[in-house]
Order: sequence, then structure tokens, then C-alpha cells
Amino acid sequence: MKKYIIWILICFAGSLAAQNLQVHYDFGKDREYVTTTLEMFKPDEYGATFFFVDMDYDFPGNQSMSMGYWEFARYINLPFIPKLSATVQYNDGVMAIPDDEGSTFAIPLGHAWLAGLTYPIDLKFITLNTELLYRYQWGSDNPDMQITFVWFKSLFNDKIHFTGYWDIWTQDDFSGEKQTIIQTEPQLWYILGKHLAIGSEVEISKNFLPYDGWQFMPTCGLKWEF
Repeated sequence: MKKYIIWILICFAGSLAAQNLQVHYDFGKDREYVTTTLEMFKPDEYGATFFFVDMDYDFPGNQSMSMGYWEFARYINLPFIPKLSATVQYNDGVMAIPDDEGSTFAIPLGHAWLAGLTYPIDLKFITLNTELLYRYQWGSDNPDMQITFVWFKSLFNDKIHFTGYWDIWTQDDFSGEKQTIIQTEPQLWYILGKHLAIGSEVEISKNFLPYDGWQFMPTCGLKWEF
């Protein structure tokens, strides 16, 4: 689960800092476990900092944490073009795998470095915050490109928030062949109060390793902003 949902606030509230904790129950095929997401967004006079940390809780037996993944992004304002920013990003994670003898070993998910430019595209009915990124994935022989779209839409007098992102990038598969990967996570939140919301997201992906083809993974969730 990714990502980028909070930094959208750059375009709407440049002086606002925000954090939130999301708890999702995943109904995807062969999943049925809890995932938590911690996000932080903090602007300053030079730009903004954003990170999120995902944790899955489906380790066999005690259902403790089995996977941790995080992304960190720094955005730097470019004064010569209004609304244009530069960004540097880092992605990394690790997964715990049990073996037949009762031991556990960790598998790195492979880190990635990304750098590029961001700019909001106003479509009148919604704004797409667009990132064009150079991407270097650990283990890949060649660099790749990524484009990311992020959106936020307030509905029904701010009672419902429609948010999400859409990533498209290229990456080597296990055979070394280049694949195009698509991942999107639209979220719909009903605002219960100043700090609490209930909602859902659907993670939709294609060729997202280690899977081939399309995957659809819905959740129900609770979000606390603090």
C-alpha cells in the first residue's frame, strides 16, 4: 500500500502539517489480514517532506508483523516556475518468511531511488498532481521511468474525501525482461469528526511483482488524523 495521499495538501494548504494512522482489513484473495499505514506531511519555507510506513500483520501463527515497507520523499520549490517542484525519493522494505523448520528469515524487497519534477494539472473537476521520475531499482541493470498522478476531491460539504494515486513504471522481471507495471489505490473516506474517518480503498495492480496480470484487493479502513 502506498502512498502520496497527504502531500496533495501542498496544493491546498501550504502551511498545514498533518499526520494520520490508517488501519485496514484486506479482503484480497489469499490475504485477509490487517495492514497499518502511518503517514506524515510537513511543509517548510523550501518545500515539503512526506513519508509513509506500511506494515502487514499476517505472520503464520501469531499474526504478528510480516512485512514492513516505507517511502520517503523530499519536495523542493523551484521559484522560476510557479507550482513546479523538484523531488528526491527513497523506497525500501523487508519481508519475514518462515521455513519448514520453524525458523524465520528476512527477504529484502529491494530499494529504489527516484528523482524528478512535480506539477499540478488542473482538470477543472479535479487536480492531478503529476510526478515525472527517473527511477533506479536495486538489482536492475538499467534505469527506468515512472509517472505518478495523485488526486484529492472533497464532496458533499467536505463529508466525503475521494483520494488516491496512480503509478506507472517500468522494471525488470525475474527473467530480466522489462515490464510495464501499473498500480493504483483509490480511497473513499466518510468523515466522522474532526480527526476520524471510515472508508475503503481498492488496490489495483498489473504485473506488480511477484504477480503477473491484474490484481484487485479491496479493504475497509479507519483513519485517525493527529
